[in-house]
Amino acid sequence: MFFDMSPLKLATLVVLAVLVFGPGKVPEIIQNVSAFIRKVRAISESAKQDIRSELGPEFRDFEFEDLHPKTFVRKHMLDADGLGLDEIRSALDPREEFAQVADAVRESAEEARTSTVEAGRVSVAKAEQPDLAARPAFDPDAT
Repeated sequence: MFFDMSPLKLATLVVLAVLVFGPGKVPEIIQNVSAFIRKVRAISESAKQDIRSELGPEFRDFEFEDLHPKTFVRKHMLDADGLGLDEIRSALDPREEFAQVADAVRESAEEARTSTVEAGRVSVAKAEQPDLAARPAFDPDAT
């Protein structure tokens, strides 16, 4: 909490404390606040130790920091053991599927070319175009 404060912020807090409480009371207030923070930390550590002892030996390596969402994601998603980002990216990468589709299209085009060759001649007849008027109109509301 106080460790990530810049010197300017800390100086501002000291000046405000001197102005609000007076120069005689500031050391006493600092002692009271630091004693309170020490008590809260001691209670927190005691509670952590109690929880660890109640969980048993199978949770010996349990860390409370692992419950933080960022730490949880970093530990379970980005580890080499678990499903990492490389596996997710490769699973979501459509390039392999596109390559398979392109190969299938090339093969069907090659088959169509070879099937039209008859006794050394190439058939140049156009494929029949479907009659667009015979098709029913598209209705987006129809399900």
